Amino acid sequence: MPMKFSISEIIEIIQAKADGDLGFEIRGLASFDDAGPYDLTFACDLRYLSRLEQTGAGAVLVPESFPSDNKVAANCILLRTPNPKLSFFELVKFFYPGKPLVPHIHKSAVIGNNSLPGQGIRIEANVVIGDNVTLGNYVHIMANTYIADDCFLGDHTIIKPNVTLMEGSDLGHHVIVHSGSVIGSDGYGFTQTGGTHEKLVHTGHVKIGNHVEIGACNTIDRGTLGVTSIGNGVKTDNLVHIAHNVKIGDNTLVVAQVGIAGSTCIGKNVILAGKAGISGHLTIGDSVIVGPSAGVTSDVPENQIVSGLPHMPHKTWLKVVNIISRLPEMRKKIFSFEKRLKDLETKSEKME
Repeated sequence: MPMKFSISEIIEIIQAKADGDLGFEIRGLASFDDAGPYDLTFACDLRYLSRLEQTGAGAVLVPESFPSDNKVAANCILLRTPNPKLSFFELVKFFYPGKPLVPHIHKSAVIGNNSLPGQGIRIEANVVIGDNVTLGNYVHIMANTYIADDCFLGDHTIIKPNVTLMEGSDLGHHVIVHSGSVIGSDGYGFTQTGGTHEKLVHTGHVKIGNHVEIGACNTIDRGTLGVTSIGNGVKTDNLVHIAHNVKIGDNTLVVAQVGIAGSTCIGKNVILAGKAGISGHLTIGDSVIVGPSAGVTSDVPENQIVSGLPHMPHKTWLKVVNIISRLPEMRKKIFSFEKRLKDLETKSEKME
């Protein structure tokens, strides 16, 4: 049955202030351009705030600073909140509540010796759990997942289908691992001898903090020794590779197709944009932003913004990009100047 909330109920949920009919009912949530007359949407920045009259929404979440006498908003109810986007997604939980976790262990699940399932857990079909595995309370492990020996999963952790956790992987509380990810795979560890590459034994493990979300099809490697660690609050996108013995600080964001080579230390509150590549044995300081497709080849101090390949300050990279498109024309001019200079030199020689 569709959910409905009046404006007065909504402002109680998200602690907002409303301009308009408090009894008006909101029947759904939608994007700015797709919203209908009974939907609520949000507008955070000038791209949307400047065209509020174009949305078909019945109500719009706007920043507290948005002027109350703005005429473009006359056709909809405004709800003022410090963070419209966050408030919008708080409401999503009420309009589209998730299914409650129903404790159950499927008959096809295989659970090894000395493994300790917590209270209220759900283990779905074809899950294989090794020996000496500890599962916290209210853990949800979805179908076709493999959890090797000596793993630990904290309370309220969710493992989506087709995930692999190798030996000794340690996941904190409220962790989400999306489908297809492999945690604890062997790092790229070989040594050359007699013209061949001999594999090294990997005895390390991966440790993941609390409130971490790992995207789909990530690979997080363990090392030959030691720990690959992912701090609290880290969020990775899909198709991310984190190599052996990498350390990632709290609340760092790692966007799609990023690759981090072995033994690199990433600080806290870092943003690694899509397709960035980070070389091995580097230190990336706290609050660094690495731009998309950048190649980081040396240490980056904290609070820097870098882009390009090899990486450089972002402002410098913007100048470089601007020059690149002009290089063919600049090349023609240089050839022209060289020819004119050669002609002048020839004339000068003749005059002598």
